[in-house]
Amino acid sequence: MAGRWMDFGQYGADGAPGAEALGIAIEHMVTGIASPVDSERGLAARLRYLTKTDAGYEAMYRAGIHVSPRTLMAWLAEERTPNKANRARLDAAYWELRRRNVAAELKHRLNNGGRGTRVEINPVNQVGVDRKHRRDLSSRSVNVRGVWDRAVDAWMNDDLEELDAVWDEILDDLGSDFDAYSYVSSIGWAA
Repeated sequence: MAGRWMDFGQYGADGAPGAEALGIAIEHMVTGIASPVDSERGLAARLRYLTKTDAGYEAMYRAGIHVSPRTLMAWLAEERTPNKANRARLDAAYWELRRRNVAAELKHRLNNGGRGTRVEINPVNQVGVDRKHRRDLSSRSVNVRGVWDRAVDAWMNDDLEELDAVWDEILDDLGSDFDAYSYVSSIGWAA
C-alpha cells in the first residue's frame, strides 16, 4: 500500500484502507433474499436456493450443516424448523453461494464491455483533524478498466493483499496525488 499515511489517524482522520473500501463496494453489489433467515419466508427461500444445485449442498456442508436427508426434507416441507445455530449456518451458506454465483455477473458489469467503470473516490474524513494538520483533499473520479476480474477474484477469496495491489493500480491513474487516497472514507460507482 502506498504510504504517506504511515501513522494514519494520528491527528484524527477517519477512513479505511482503499483495498478494504474496494472490497466493501464490491460486496454491496451482491443482492439477495431480503427477508431475514428467522422469518418463515426467508428460511424457505434460502432452503430452496441451497437445495437447487450440488453447489448449494456443498455450501451447506462448508457452513457446518450436517443433518440427515430426512431432517433436510422436514425443513423443506416446513414440518420442522432448524435451530438458531443451523439457521445462522443456512444464512452463511446462502450468502457464500450467492457471492459465488454472482461473481461472473459482477465482472461483466464492472468491465462494461472493456470500457470499465467510473469510480468516485471520497477522501478520508478530516472533521476531527486540527486545521493546521488537514490536507486539501477532494473527491476524485477515475475510469477504472483492466483490473476488475482480479478485483472480484480477490474479493471472492478474501485476498486483501491482492485487493491492495489492485487499489494501487487504480491510484496510479490519479497522477501525482495518488498517495493521498491510500485511505478513503468511501468509494462508489454505478454499475
